[in-house]
Amino acid sequence: MFSNSLMLHSRALLNNTKNKYVVNCFHQQILKRFRSSTPINTVVMFVPQQEAWVVERMGKFFRILEPGLNVLIPIIDKVRYVQSLKEIAVDIPKQSAITSDNVTLSIDGVLYLRINDPYLASYGVEDPEFAITQLAQTTMRSELGKISLDKVFRERENLNISMVESINKASEAWGMQCLRYEIRDIKLPQRVQEAMQMQVEAERKKRAAILESEGVREADINVAEGKRKARILASEAERQEQINKASGEASAIQAVAEARAVALKLVAKALEEDLGPNAASLTIAEQYVSAFNKLAKTSNTLILPSNVGDVSSLVTQAMTTYSTICKTQNANSNLENHKKIEEPLHNQDLLAEYYSDEEAKKYKLEESSQTLRK
Repeated sequence: MFSNSLMLHSRALLNNTKNKYVVNCFHQQILKRFRSSTPINTVVMFVPQQEAWVVERMGKFFRILEPGLNVLIPIIDKVRYVQSLKEIAVDIPKQSAITSDNVTLSIDGVLYLRINDPYLASYGVEDPEFAITQLAQTTMRSELGKISLDKVFRERENLNISMVESINKASEAWGMQCLRYEIRDIKLPQRVQEAMQMQVEAERKKRAAILESEGVREADINVAEGKRKARILASEAERQEQINKASGEASAIQAVAEARAVALKLVAKALEEDLGPNAASLTIAEQYVSAFNKLAKTSNTLILPSNVGDVSSLVTQAMTTYSTICKTQNANSNLENHKKIEEPLHNQDLLAEYYSDEEAKKYKLEESSQTLRK
């Protein structure tokens, strides 16, 4: 494949550039990729692999030589074009493009293409590489004009895909296929770059402030949650303590009541004996006497009888109280016994149980006299 435009461009650089060595290297690379002369017809032609030689017979397209051994007629047949079927990488020079938000960009890229039809690549266009390079530049300007600056960086891959689709639609008539397009470098104006840098810094500061506030909020929430749980645990502990205390007090009261009941049963059982009432009366008299000893210790006010100095009278008074209590208890016991006797108790064993022999005789005489009266 020939590239007359690149050859002319390299020669212009060779004439105008001071660094002759760099330009010569560039020129040699171009000559290596695109040979300026076609092979001479030597009857027997050996075509290299991945190359297609376009042969003209008497100035008209004849056929395309396949890789390997081929035979041509001298003078009549001539190899007109040599096309490489390998994938070729073409540099797209830097160009200016304006985005939809009126920002000027300087952008360049690399285009990867391959020849599918050597006939169309030879006769469909004069310089296929130059044509597809110009097509890539115009397509890039058109695609960048549809999007804003922010989307250029985010949708870089989509932009490359759109470029390939647009180039393939136009290069189909040239027998070439664009495999992929890669944006190599994007340069922004200095002021736009500074504004973007400030925007990035502001965004970073905003994120930092948000993260810091979220951290403070989480810390406050954790502290409040901890205090709430601590209060709940403290209240539950206090409630359990009160329950245990109440349960202990109830058990203690129950134990005291049971002990009191047992003591009362023992006292009642003791009172049922013959000398039980006398013992109870004596105990009350002793408590009455000892009460006077405690009055002076617990209070400044003391209630005493008129003859405080007469100890014998005090003892006599205590004994009188004791005798009164005894008489009251005897009267109560006799009243109960009479109530029991008034019932029809004619059995001799029951009379002997409640009365002595003399009282039983008196009771029988009274009963017989009452019967006679009736």
